[in-house]
Amino acid sequence: MAVKYIPEPFRIKMVETIKILNREEREEKIKEAKYNLFNLKGEDVYIDLLTDSGTNAMSSEQWAGVMRGDEAYAGAKSYYNLIEAGKDIFGYEIIQPVHQGRAAEKVLFPLLLNKGKYAISNMFFDTTRAHVELAGARAIDCVVEEAKDPSIRAPFKGNMDVEKLEETINELGKENVGLVVMTITNNSAGGQPVSIQNMRDVAALCKKYGIPLNIDAARFSENAYFIKQREEEFKNTSIKDITKEMFSYADTFTMSAKKDAIVNMGGLIGIKDNEELYLKVKANCISFEGFTTYGGLAGRDLEALSIGLYEGQDEDFLKYRIGQLEYLAARLDEAGIAYQSPVGGHGLFVDAKALLPHIPYNEFPGQALAVELYREAGIRTCDIGSYMLGNDPDTGEQLKADFEFTRLAIPRRVYTQAHFDVMADALIAIKERASSVKGYRVVWEPPILRHFQAHLEPLK
Repeated sequence: MAVKYIPEPFRIKMVETIKILNREEREEKIKEAKYNLFNLKGEDVYIDLLTDSGTNAMSSEQWAGVMRGDEAYAGAKSYYNLIEAGKDIFGYEIIQPVHQGRAAEKVLFPLLLNKGKYAISNMFFDTTRAHVELAGARAIDCVVEEAKDPSIRAPFKGNMDVEKLEETINELGKENVGLVVMTITNNSAGGQPVSIQNMRDVAALCKKYGIPLNIDAARFSENAYFIKQREEEFKNTSIKDITKEMFSYADTFTMSAKKDAIVNMGGLIGIKDNEELYLKVKANCISFEGFTTYGGLAGRDLEALSIGLYEGQDEDFLKYRIGQLEYLAARLDEAGIAYQSPVGGHGLFVDAKALLPHIPYNEFPGQALAVELYREAGIRTCDIGSYMLGNDPDTGEQLKADFEFTRLAIPRRVYTQAHFDVMADALIAIKERASSVKGYRVVWEPPILRHFQAHLEPLK
């Protein structure tokens, strides 16, 4: 039986007109874009699921905050409002705003990583992995094995494999591991959550070996909601208290606030109690982002962020947010289309390898399905697989990802049930002609984060 669609816990106050190009026009647009969906114009996309980062709809309270924003260069009131919100929610003494998540990594990671060092994560996302490598270090993933099988329905498929983590630390030498990163929710594994118990176990190992623990906190509220639903110890605990517990085990956090804080621009660095590290963070922030009390953001952005941090923790909103994904997943279950299950928090990750088994990893099934979704219905998505993973930084050889996903990332408070039906119908239509879908090859690529810019062509 299909899951009932959760009604929106809000009223629509403003709309933006969108149009769908006809099939012939879409064929021409994707060809002009070199078969890279990042190269499409936004106006040529009907339903934009490329990312849930910064694509959210802000509330009336946030827009009111935009008007109240204090634009003082130093010491703006909006900065102090954000700092108080951050301290209240995360329990950290030091909160540093930056303009987005990768800026947080650019500021913090070079202080903890350098050439010859390693960073270990439950799973790095693309930009985080890139900033590890830009600092001269190398990134290693230690996600639990069940995450690698999309058909397994486990409650916390985002968890770190704690045994593998300890083995890796001992193999590399603890002095060579500069950082452990817990990504919540685990984006590359399909938006899958991390349990509090897993966080405790990883923190205990980090303490044992004297390694700093950082949380990649972009989707912290969704992770907290899954904990409340699935971890017995916390079934009667508030989202805010779960969040504080989660963050208590780490030393620092980096956050793209463009996700669970429901803003269009913003990021945070949190430091629990390390004043020496904060002095270095401030120096980098001034060099890369701007003065410490605005961190590359306008006062209006700081104000909207301080409000959005709380709105993203509202349980009615989170029930609706996850409910949208469960509705889409139920429609795909009925159609026999595989995805990373159970469904994640911020998107549905279609198992492109299962849908297009004739396309090998080095012909990028996740990217092939993403192109087909645009051709079919004007839907823009992205590959989370070997195409995104790219090449080995030392050998230049194409890496083989553990998954070949096409991610449908859902912006917050943007799309309705009718849009979700268009998504499902498009995937069902593609399934019916799946055997005719061809793979792709890269004809030009930059050295890092190639999927943002690369040019591709379809194989004959």
